[in-house]
Amino acid sequence: VKKEPEPREPKPFALPEAYLNMRRLYAYLTTHRRIDRDVVTEFVREKLLYEDTLHHNCVFVGVDENGEARHAHLRSTNSQGKVFRINVEGSEAKHSFHKDGTDCSLYVFEAPIDLLSHITLYPAGWLEHSYVACCGTSSIPVLEMLRQLPQLRQVYLCLDNDAAGHAASERMAKLLEERGISAERLVPQQKD
Repeated sequence: VKKEPEPREPKPFALPEAYLNMRRLYAYLTTHRRIDRDVVTEFVREKLLYEDTLHHNCVFVGVDENGEARHAHLRSTNSQGKVFRINVEGSEAKHSFHKDGTDCSLYVFEAPIDLLSHITLYPAGWLEHSYVACCGTSSIPVLEMLRQLPQLRQVYLCLDNDAAGHAASERMAKLLEERGISAERLVPQQKD
């Protein structure tokens, strides 16, 4: 008879320790992924992005309405081999990696790097818009952004051009429509 493992207490959320510099993070994001250096620097300056000590991962930080870190998504800076991506244990999905703007538009992505890439490709007025990376296809971070920023009236769904992205976009569009929020799907030419 196989014994069921005892449920364990969830680990409390804690940000990974920051490395003393961000050379690998900048090299990976700006050279390998071609993200604009000023965009990376803005997120670093706001303490929403840094390099961890243990494995030199990119750490994408999600904060609550008080500016407290509640979520962290790790992404390896290794450009060869298998890609490592994971949310730090204890992260609250509703506080996923995001940036608040001042206008009424919200851009929704699956991954933080998709978000940064979009800003690099479409920089006009980017500091005015709001952005959220769901770190997957959950609607929870989108609904939290709408709760925190009631001025949001237009949502652009920029999820991946694959089956999961299409299904999530349809699901989110329906949720947004029920709340009286206009949603438009922006489909990439490639996968993401």
